[in-house]
Amino acid sequence: MQYRIRILPRWFIFILDLFCVEICIFFSFLLCLNFQLKLVAQYEMSMILGISLLLNAVLFFLLKSFAGIIRYTNIEDTFRLLIVNSIATVFYFSINFIVTRVAHPKMELFPVVVVSVNFFITNFVLITYRLLVRYCFKFYQLHKIDSIENEKIKAAVYDTGEYGLQTKKVFNDFPNSNIQIVAFLDEILSRSGKLMEGIPIYNIDESTFARLKEESVTLLIIANTKISKEKLNYLVDKCLIYGIKVQQVPPVQQWLNGKLAIDKLKDINIEDLLEREVIKIDNQNIHFELKGKKILVTGAAGSIGSELVRQLINYKPSLIVLCDKAETPMHDLCLELKDNSKQTNIRAYMGDICDKIRMEHLFEIYNPEVVFHAAAYKHVPLMEDNPSVAILNNVLGTKILAELSVANKVEKFVMVSTDKAVNPTNIMGASKRIAEIYTQSYYKHSIIHNNGQACTKFVTTRFGNVLGSNGSVIPIFRQQLQKGGPITVTHPEITRYFMTIPEACQLVIEAGVMGQGNEIFVFDMGQPVKIADLAKKIIRLAGKVPEVDIQIVYTGLRPGEKLYEELLNNAENVMPTYHDKIMIARVSEYDYDTVREKVDKLINSARQHYTLETVGLMKDLVPEFMSSNVAYQDLNTPRRD
Repeated sequence: MQYRIRILPRWFIFILDLFCVEICIFFSFLLCLNFQLKLVAQYEMSMILGISLLLNAVLFFLLKSFAGIIRYTNIEDTFRLLIVNSIATVFYFSINFIVTRVAHPKMELFPVVVVSVNFFITNFVLITYRLLVRYCFKFYQLHKIDSIENEKIKAAVYDTGEYGLQTKKVFNDFPNSNIQIVAFLDEILSRSGKLMEGIPIYNIDESTFARLKEESVTLLIIANTKISKEKLNYLVDKCLIYGIKVQQVPPVQQWLNGKLAIDKLKDINIEDLLEREVIKIDNQNIHFELKGKKILVTGAAGSIGSELVRQLINYKPSLIVLCDKAETPMHDLCLELKDNSKQTNIRAYMGDICDKIRMEHLFEIYNPEVVFHAAAYKHVPLMEDNPSVAILNNVLGTKILAELSVANKVEKFVMVSTDKAVNPTNIMGASKRIAEIYTQSYYKHSIIHNNGQACTKFVTTRFGNVLGSNGSVIPIFRQQLQKGGPITVTHPEITRYFMTIPEACQLVIEAGVMGQGNEIFVFDMGQPVKIADLAKKIIRLAGKVPEVDIQIVYTGLRPGEKLYEELLNNAENVMPTYHDKIMIARVSEYDYDTVREKVDKLINSARQHYTLETVGLMKDLVPEFMSSNVAYQDLNTPRRD
């Protein structure tokens, strides 16, 4: 049931304010004259009240001080009243000055003392009666509605700044809100124990969360939109322990007319917790290297490739060629870029990187100056069952692009590799390692045959899993959760590194510009995450209890899958660069003629789709490749020629 209270007409407020002004003027005379009516009678009260009435009526009308809804009186309304009374006071002084100096020297209409006292009394009365109405209305509203509606959700707000205060007002002042803010949280110790608009402020320590639990607080609202990832993880972890749900206000750009809408709170996603602080890259060399250049991006319709394109646009290249064989994702990307990047010359080129004639056609038409090679088959289980296809796409495709880049004098060739290429245990990782070996040896070969000058600089970037990429574990977990479980994890101890797609692409571009040829750049991926812990956190964030509401089932490691990924990012195996998140890996060097012979033999085997022979040749090229796939483990024994 809704309780509706009529809004008083503006003319009534106008008359009420004038009545208050007249009463205050008269009372000010009484107060200053010690309530002696005989002394008050010596003044021309009818003239004084008449002038005051006319003057304030004009000021109220011009400044619209009566136009606000009293039950919603705010700082702007009270400030408007102060302005009206200040102007009126100036007029009183002016009238009194004119009368005493010009008309009747001995006659004071508005004595200085009376006017001064009246200023404070009038402000007090006009503002106080508005605030009383506001708080009476709020008291009536809360108690009447709460008595007939369901009990409200008790919530705390993290932030004692403007966003936190606005969040509190939205929920506590909105009649249909089912949330009641009962506490503020802040890490600044000096604010702990104080009140803000009558609501206590607590520090974010262990005792506070226990206290919130005792007070039946079931929701924490993160109002600070600039909260660090470390602090966000801390708050979420504490809240999950005490069964408190966490939600976050959206960015201010999504507020409605500058106001936070009651239905705009968003749940904390696991991506929000795994994301790291935004990388600040301020390298003018990137603009210098890429501005006005013709850039080719292979695998442009994929997760990494499409984000590379979005970021490369910011550096104002003269042309970006999008190369991919996936029709629908390419079409979707083109529609997106058409709407958002009208100033950049973009060309979509449908083609398979394994099709040499088609790639030659691409280079002849567009003559790219920089190549970002992101096209690859990356799903470990699929490549375990199809090793020949992994070789054709990841090795042959890279070989074709590398040779065409040199033949067409491309300035720089940047290849996106993977952490699975380090001591590989699967086909996908080994195929990417072979691609790395080939491009590195080919670069040295091109220098020798070009009098010590390399026309094309080959750079490799290597990183781990990216959040939100196609087929990544988090979307799979989320789909399983929506179906009611179970969530499947391969092994209780399996760990992975995670990085956001934008962060990975930023580092790829930075490393690509930084590279001078033949480097393998390794990115700082942060701390590895246990996939089982990830699954449990996703379940808790959904308000469920792991192993009670949603089961976690361990299915066993898949063929070729590692328990732990490696990045060679310890001090013994890498060299630092000027960017603290980018390092150069120390890896073995190979003779090009030997590599070319073995790679050609490998590709020929893959073209015939000879599975075991292809895997054996891969092991010959990458001795550290020790397959964890039962089907290929017999090949782990070193070959004896």
